[in-house]
Amino acid sequence: MTVVYTQTDSGVREPVTASEPLTASERAYRQLRVEILDGDLPPGTGLLEVEQAARIGVSRTPLRAAVARLISDGLVAGRSGRGFVVTEISIERIRELYELRQALEEQAARLAALRRDPAVFRALREQFVSAPELLLQGEDGIHRYYDLIDDLERAIDTAGANPYLVGALDAVRTHLSRIRRLARGNQARLRAAATEHLLIIDAIIAGDANLAAHATHVHLHQSLTSVLAAIDEETANRAD
Repeated sequence: MTVVYTQTDSGVREPVTASEPLTASERAYRQLRVEILDGDLPPGTGLLEVEQAARIGVSRTPLRAAVARLISDGLVAGRSGRGFVVTEISIERIRELYELRQALEEQAARLAALRRDPAVFRALREQFVSAPELLLQGEDGIHRYYDLIDDLERAIDTAGANPYLVGALDAVRTHLSRIRRLARGNQARLRAAATEHLLIIDAIIAGDANLAAHATHVHLHQSLTSVLAAIDEETANRAD
């Protein structure tokens, strides 16, 4: 049975089986959240209640509840007049997110190395070895590569066995999903990131907490550098 995850009010992820029916509010929340994270609703997009409720196929009451959750996630904000707007992502905010991400993910990797089941990470390693081939398979391969990253993050979260840390990481990852799109077209960066993930996995398998944290630090530094370079390039192209 397929398992997806939802975030509770306390910030802890809990599994939800696909067979459980979704409420109208949950359905609206998930659809809007995915569309924002995937860039189908880019920053600055206005969201009018009536239009969005009709598009998604729910009434305005569950839509309001969904929007309230998106506001809590920091993905949507109210705007003067009517409706809401998808929030912008500034360079300053990106830097702030990476500062927090560095603290949280390095600790998560450290705990995973101390508490891991090596077999879980050996299995993940086998999949990451084939990541370069995945990245040559177009959008479908890139999606599968990002699914691998999600699997690794879940394995690290599970191994670390700290629900408060997981809750904090989930909040950060929500915004990083939007930033991740900036690197999708950079094949060289994606291949380098796959190698960096292998180093993190190897450190966890070896049970070396300091090395796992250091490998994570290097990966995040390279990731931020790539994101900022992509923003600079996009800004320059717009100026042209």
